[in-house]
Amino acid sequence: MVGTYIMTTETDVLAKAGAGASSSFTDAMKTAAALRFEAELNATLRKNYSDTYAALNADVKHMISEVVSSQIAKEWIAYDMSGYTNLREAENKINMLDASVKINKSLLIDKERQRFVNGA
Repeated sequence: MVGTYIMTTETDVLAKAGAGASSSFTDAMKTAAALRFEAELNATLRKNYSDTYAALNADVKHMISEVVSSQIAKEWIAYDMSGYTNLREAENKINMLDASVKINKSLLIDKERQRFVNGA
């Protein structure tokens, strides 16, 4: 069974978590994380993109997917770091994903860019 997400794909999450990602982080855990992070993003942006995601412009979808997939991947990596070459590798992945989340959230939150996002 593959995790079910509205705002991103399993492929995006796996690519970000990398080859060292633990197989013990189940599809149910990934789905639960996706639902939490999608809800968090909706609340942060004060708009329910879960209901309108399919109709969004591709650029906006990519920004939203980047946030959600990165957050799921961070949780997956943090769940069990033993599959990575060393802890530094896992921590670097988490730090890079965190930076991506911050950048894309700031773009989605910025009032000037919101006009673009909502009009796209």
